[in-house]
Amino acid sequence: MDNGTIPMLDLKIQYQSLKTELDAAIMRVIESAQFINGPDVEALEQDVARYCGANHCIGVSSGSDALLVSLMALDIGQGDEVVTTPYTFFATAGAIARVGAIPVFVDIDPVTFNIDTKAIDAKITPRTKAIMPVHLFGQCAEMDPIMKIADRHKLAVIEDAAQAIGSEYKGRRAGSMGTVGCYSFFPSKNLGCFGDGGAVVTQDRELADKIRLLRNHGAHPKYFHKIVGGNFRLDTIHAAVLRVKLKHLDNWTLGRQQGAAYYTAALSKYGVQGRFVEAPKVMQSRHIFNQYVIRCDDRETLREHLKRDKITTEVYYPQAMHLQECFAYLGGRPGEFPESERAAQTSLALPMYPELPNAQRDRIVRSIAACYEAASQTTRRAA
Repeated sequence: MDNGTIPMLDLKIQYQSLKTELDAAIMRVIESAQFINGPDVEALEQDVARYCGANHCIGVSSGSDALLVSLMALDIGQGDEVVTTPYTFFATAGAIARVGAIPVFVDIDPVTFNIDTKAIDAKITPRTKAIMPVHLFGQCAEMDPIMKIADRHKLAVIEDAAQAIGSEYKGRRAGSMGTVGCYSFFPSKNLGCFGDGGAVVTQDRELADKIRLLRNHGAHPKYFHKIVGGNFRLDTIHAAVLRVKLKHLDNWTLGRQQGAAYYTAALSKYGVQGRFVEAPKVMQSRHIFNQYVIRCDDRETLREHLKRDKITTEVYYPQAMHLQECFAYLGGRPGEFPESERAAQTSLALPMYPELPNAQRDRIVRSIAACYEAASQTTRRAA
């Protein structure tokens, strides 16, 4: 086992530990034949709202659609501007572009990889309608200054909490602080269903009602359409699966936190110079470690070394949004957002899931240390 391939994530272990509960939940839905908007969807919405500290939760078809339907509900569209980060998964900027709005990028903080709040104010214009911070890798962005800026300019705040359900900033849960919070339940997330799924939370009843309307083609009652929406519904089977898993989320988070602490201590012991991405303690954050990310200057050499040792890694993300081909019309240039570009060139995610044994984490760290030692010897010989 110790010499086998170490994956980034092993969902089979999680399934086996919950097999009886999950199978029963799925069979309950199948036997009811209520596959769309069944009772599990409403029950999950209540559970998630309570867990996240929000008044309302609306289950939707994916994290990407959570962002999209939130923008639609806030009437953000053609020519409007939304301030966000260029170092994120595509859906963040993609949702903004899909409604005809303009993504306006702000560079990231080099320590946390989240949006640099000190640089936001300079990007606000009369056309700005919202700020969309991303709680990257399971760690909250610095929300107090973001909310102050939003209040001052009367802007909406759309929290992209796709990787961060359960994370906290000064005792407040990700997603509950802004106008809306958007979650992804993609299988690889710390709370994942058996396909695509997502949710939107908000404290605003009127906004919640509008999002519910939009997710079902804007129809109420059936076949009578008040507004143009879409099919953004969360499947009942996914909701049933998530209801089972949500009860275990805090234990899984603890396992991720313990695993991250082990990585950090082990990397320090071996003198590895990769830097773990974590907020300063003054932020009083609860990191849920959807990913554990280090920096390495010669990333591809390290990745190849780890691959030979049967250790899987991933790069989140290899190209910043302002340099993506589909956003060329925005006029982004290399060097415009140096911290985002440096993160794209140097970040590396290590295997991270609660069931990963410490023996395998130690094997990963030893392999990293061996790669660095080999590089050091090569440098000494060349000198």
